[in-house]
Amino acid sequence: MRFKEVRVVSDEGQLGVMDVRDALSKAQEVGLDLVLVAENADPPVCRIVDFGKYKYEQSKLKRDQKKKVQEVKGIKISPNIAEHDIQVAFRKAEKFLGEGNKVRLVCRFKKRELDYPDRGKQKLMRLAEDLAEFGKAEREPVLNGREMVMVMSPKAGGGKSKNAKAEDKEDSS
Repeated sequence: MRFKEVRVVSDEGQLGVMDVRDALSKAQEVGLDLVLVAENADPPVCRIVDFGKYKYEQSKLKRDQKKKVQEVKGIKISPNIAEHDIQVAFRKAEKFLGEGNKVRLVCRFKKRELDYPDRGKQKLMRLAEDLAEFGKAEREPVLNGREMVMVMSPKAGGGKSKNAKAEDKEDSS
């Protein structure tokens, strides 16, 4: 380490500010490592821990933080979408919401379809009503150029989809 003095923390609590050599010898007495945890602090903070265990805990924290990141999944439809295709879009959106992701529903207009934006809005609103059990619309559909966009977020309980619940029941049997 390139510091003269460091603040040392161990499992028992703070040991105070001491010379780096003293801190290293304390760590060796206990059979552990001296790990720099806050380089920018004044004085820098070091912790007496098992380095392997410390690295494992840090990687575990990073993994947990990555899990909590919410993705925005997209589903595209058209204003003239067929009934079966709406059901397919519904199942996809249900799956995404069940996984805890946001869903961006996009109704793309082609050529003269743009003269009837209410058709696209009806399709999006119908999907939103069908998905009300799994998530809620963040706002009304908005026309943006040739696309009408609506974003849905999952319900707070992480609401598993019907399919996921059925799979859980089968696994427990």
